[in-house]
Amino acid sequence: MDNQIFNGERLKEALQFREKTMTMLAEETGIRKQSLSLYANGGNVPPYENVKKIADSLNFPVDFFMTKDLCTTITGNIYFRSQASATKKSRNAQKIKLEYVAKMYEVLLDYINFPEVNLPEDIDINLPEDSFEADSETVLIEIEKLAAQVRAYWKLGDGPIENLQYVLESNGIIVTGFRDVNSAIDAFSQQIKVNKKTVYIVALATGMKPIERLRFDMAHELGHILMHSWEADNDCITRDEFNAREKQANMFASAFLLPKDSFVRTVAAYPTNIDYYKFLKKKWKVSMQAMMYQARQLNVISANQFQYMMRIVSKNGWRTKEPGDVPGQIGETIFQGAIDLLFDGGYMTVDELLRDFASYGIILSQKDLENFMCLRKGTLKQKEKIIPFMSVKKDNQ
Repeated sequence: MDNQIFNGERLKEALQFREKTMTMLAEETGIRKQSLSLYANGGNVPPYENVKKIADSLNFPVDFFMTKDLCTTITGNIYFRSQASATKKSRNAQKIKLEYVAKMYEVLLDYINFPEVNLPEDIDINLPEDSFEADSETVLIEIEKLAAQVRAYWKLGDGPIENLQYVLESNGIIVTGFRDVNSAIDAFSQQIKVNKKTVYIVALATGMKPIERLRFDMAHELGHILMHSWEADNDCITRDEFNAREKQANMFASAFLLPKDSFVRTVAAYPTNIDYYKFLKKKWKVSMQAMMYQARQLNVISANQFQYMMRIVSKNGWRTKEPGDVPGQIGETIFQGAIDLLFDGGYMTVDELLRDFASYGIILSQKDLENFMCLRKGTLKQKEKIIPFMSVKKDNQ
């Protein structure tokens, strides 16, 4: 820690990271709250013993608090799914984590040619910001056109999308998954600018969710990327505007995963048969409820039929867990592929990558690093250095 100075901003960041307050930290460390506030605001420099207590309590390396952020990536607005039920503390924690994902991407960009962002350039969609008009017939037609346009641009055809994560990543959208996200948050996405280029990151809350929900979350975030403004902070828009955008992102996800013509042809055989939707779930890789919703949107079933079907879903306890649901995980991320390429190709060791991260101010535990990039456990485990107790005789060299 020679020539290093305690960085109070890092203390504030770590508290948000772990969703803790100064009061909680004071109780855990035995350090007075007033002293912690002085440390955070640069009014006092803590002795090493206190830095160690803070680091242990918040589960950060000590050096995290002794460095500055040297990344140049600019992070912008962030969209949260299920924002209404998520606390601001939880949203702030995920926002900071996503910013670190952006920083790791910036470091890896020095070594890896990641796919360029590849989105249609001629998107022209006019959407109302009134939640009562957000899902009108006019809006639905506009969103269906956009979904078809994107499918055509990416040459996806009009059938089920086998691997949506691969589709997004191959078109320059970074996908990762966080394992320790508040259950009130389904997914979130952020726009970043690195090396003067715009990139989008989608983070999914993994764990007990089935793969069908994770796929819908990905499509939902793609809807935000394509349709909504990234200039203003979502905290500055009204609840009505936020709800409108959420409705529209859901409509896009349905239209993108279940394109009108081909889905209608499929579902029209038995549109009100619940068991048939169990079969379609395997084909389209979309939840039964999402397909019922889309069938209603496309007037394949009436409002009364839809309500009756949803009552059956509720009665059977399928609102939260449908038939065939098993905990799903996303595939190996583009981060895993990049790091495997560096390690397996002999371009870099674990130690060298961690030192490179540290040179940018990214000093986190192995668990946090692997979690934020959704890596295989053990990918960044440092090998113990074994000191040999034998040597080669000089005359045999």
